[in-house]
Amino acid sequence: MRTVIFDLDGTLADTSGDLIAAANARFEALGLGRPLDPVADAATAFRGGRAMLRLGFQRVLGRVDEARVDAEYAPFLAAYAEALDTHSRLYPGAAAALEALAGEGCRLGVCTNKPEALAEELLCRLGVRGLFASLIGADTLEVRKPHPRPLLEAIARAGGERARAVLIGDTETDRATAAAAGVPAVLVTFGPEGEAVKALAPEALLRSYGELPAVVARLIGPAATSERDAQIGSDI
Repeated sequence: MRTVIFDLDGTLADTSGDLIAAANARFEALGLGRPLDPVADAATAFRGGRAMLRLGFQRVLGRVDEARVDAEYAPFLAAYAEALDTHSRLYPGAAAALEALAGEGCRLGVCTNKPEALAEELLCRLGVRGLFASLIGADTLEVRKPHPRPLLEAIARAGGERARAVLIGDTETDRATAAAAGVPAVLVTFGPEGEAVKALAPEALLRSYGELPAVVARLIGPAATSERDAQIGSDI
């Protein structure tokens, strides 16, 4: 069974605006202003909450206090949970590509370093949760990406096999995760890193979601008759 696993932030959806807004809310509560820019710092947002907190403290205080970053992480998550889809949107064509793959009988899953409950809520609000057979978040297992186990678990829970699976991502973390798991990596070029992800030597680049079904077919083969039959059966 062909299985396609997706990263979430920066891959399926542009969530940078809401992530940065939550980080800035914490800095503002501390009397430190709003040091992060929603456009210029989008790449940092996709590296996670702690990365944004470190950047903000560095800009305002001239140094990073890891104890303070740790102390602010939970309040940041709480602020983010209160408004996680104000600005966040699926990338153009993502929903149609997911539906096309599902229509071919592909199993779909998500493997993200966002906490599982937040990922679950966001996917529901974006209207695509029902398309995914598995969801592995940062706290689902005792390890997270780039450890290979979250990806392998996402594949297994979706009912797939590593030999016919692919990971769609946007960062060095996704590339390293796929390599460690022995799975092809496809990196998107429409995130903040743009064409720079080519330097990570993924098995393929994705410049728009309209290309995804063809890229998947090239890397792990076209839909088999059994997959199409299974999909038809599930629709009856």
